[in-house]
Amino acid sequence: MTYDPIEPIEPISPSEPIEPNVSSGGRMSPARIPVAGPGVGLGDGQPTDVTAAAVPARVLANASAASTAPVSSPAPTDERLRRWRLVLGGEAADGTGCALSGEDAAMDGALSALYGRGDAKGQAGKERSAGLGASAPSVARWLGDIRTYFPSSVVQVMQRDAIDRLGLSTLLLEPEMLEAVEADVHLVATLLSLNKAMPETTKETARAVVRKVVEDLEKRLATRTRATLTGALDRSARISRPRHHDIDWNRTISANLKHYLPEYRTIVPERLVGYGRASRSVKKEVVLCIDQSGSMAASVVYASVFGAVLASMRSIDTRLVVFDTAVVDLTDQLDDPVDVLFGTQLGGGTDINRALAYCQSQITRPAETVMVLISDLYEGGIRDEMLKRVAAMKASGVQFVTLLALSDEGAPAYDREHAAALAALGAPAFACTPDLFPEVMAAAIEKRPLPIPDPG
Repeated sequence: MTYDPIEPIEPISPSEPIEPNVSSGGRMSPARIPVAGPGVGLGDGQPTDVTAAAVPARVLANASAASTAPVSSPAPTDERLRRWRLVLGGEAADGTGCALSGEDAAMDGALSALYGRGDAKGQAGKERSAGLGASAPSVARWLGDIRTYFPSSVVQVMQRDAIDRLGLSTLLLEPEMLEAVEADVHLVATLLSLNKAMPETTKETARAVVRKVVEDLEKRLATRTRATLTGALDRSARISRPRHHDIDWNRTISANLKHYLPEYRTIVPERLVGYGRASRSVKKEVVLCIDQSGSMAASVVYASVFGAVLASMRSIDTRLVVFDTAVVDLTDQLDDPVDVLFGTQLGGGTDINRALAYCQSQITRPAETVMVLISDLYEGGIRDEMLKRVAAMKASGVQFVTLLALSDEGAPAYDREHAAALAALGAPAFACTPDLFPEVMAAAIEKRPLPIPDPG
């Protein structure tokens, strides 16, 4: 499978470029290729220890191809050469002497269109470069091919690399491109960043793509979030005459230890401690204050979904505020997270102090309020005023939670000085995955220590 080679629209160097193996002419140095056992390994199934930073997306795609491509029981040596050939990317001096055919050749062509290096010289002296073609049909064909040869998780990585390395963001403004891509949170973030430049002919298709991702996230997150927070709301009210299934056994045992009967090896509980039941009236107030700078794109998507889920619970009064250097209250759009997302504008500066000032003015019951700031803490406003506002809210009884990120992207970049200052105020800042978020909110509602993940 071949694709029309062109220069990238706006070449962007990978954040962690991998130098090619000069001696072999391959796509990258074998010394930096991760081997993780028989599933994706390139050798005899023995794991090789490498650092996580040395696992670029192109290797994951090649490893997936090597481990999933159907082959007809080749000899062990041939299979190892085949896997090395897929990872190195060919060229005359790749050193394997292995020729690809059939589906292997098609997979290699799709990978080379994206990851082929442009620093090799052709025989005629012209610089060679990879590309997906000058026309939208060529890109659409490439998108279809990678969906055929690779699993969904790898397809999403390759799409993100195509947008970053080859400057294909503008092609997402075409409806036929949006219909061909594999939708995920990162694609939604890219579409939101292009929202203002998006022509009317594309907006409806873009909304459909965003809605599909949002609905998938809601299905995955909503049920557990509601169940976890409903339990937390129930436990936040203690009663002295509970029904049997409402008894808090840990507190009941602690309160009746003096009534222990050694001969029967049991405790006679004279006083029961139990959970109350959350009434239908508003019991807690939650304020989600979200930094919409470009680096927080995935967090904005997840926070909007969680905001809609919280807003659907009668016992929680939810407010959602997004900010850069300006502050926008999107609470009235919480019934539809897609409207919330298209109401954001990713990018711009950051004024956390201004956003906190607005949120503070909206708090009417401090002792029953959970304030969630989602930001990397790179403050462009007045730092000391920001810290004073956090201290004032905590002193009034507000449960203050600082999340450096709400996503699955791993350790985020953040302002460590500001994070340390917040921790000194009793508001530790940490990154949170979407799966952990319900537990964090439940702990804040119950006013118990937050389940801060181990940074190690």
